Amino acid sequence: MGSLLAVDLGIRTGLALYGGEGRLVWYRSQNYGSRDRLRRAINGILGDIPDLEVLVIEGGGALAVPWEREAERRGIAVLRTSAEEWRLRLLLPRQQRSGAQAKHSAGSAARRVIRWSGAPSPTSLRHDAAEAILAGLWGVMRMGWLAEPPRLGGK
Repeated sequence: MGSLLAVDLGIRTGLALYGGEGRLVWYRSQNYGSRDRLRRAINGILGDIPDLEVLVIEGGGALAVPWEREAERRGIAVLRTSAEEWRLRLLLPRQQRSGAQAKHSAGSAARRVIRWSGAPSPTSLRHDAAEAILAGLWGVMRMGWLAEPPRLGGK
């Protein structure tokens, strides 16, 4: 099995890489500053992961198109999701009563995924990286690489 990269779309992009065993390998947040710089970076990001099988994109719109095109060119499967979709699977309803509460809950859940995976602990965790981590976990489960999520204090 290869790997899965989750992307929380934005000029400030969250990225999370999962290995074939369904555990988080690395995560980061990168501010590209403009759409053009982000578009130019996509080839390098995907090219740096030689065994990439699946790209999970959280979000849509114009920023999704260059990711989808580059993935298609490389023969990488693409899964699209929204925060609402992965939250239904990974968070309890009480953890997402408001947008601010959902982002806080996502940060806490992402930290638990980081610990569970044995990935390096963050000094600070930006919400875009946290959401990429959880979108990636949703993708790993969707692909059948994990039957159940790790205990996140939610579902």
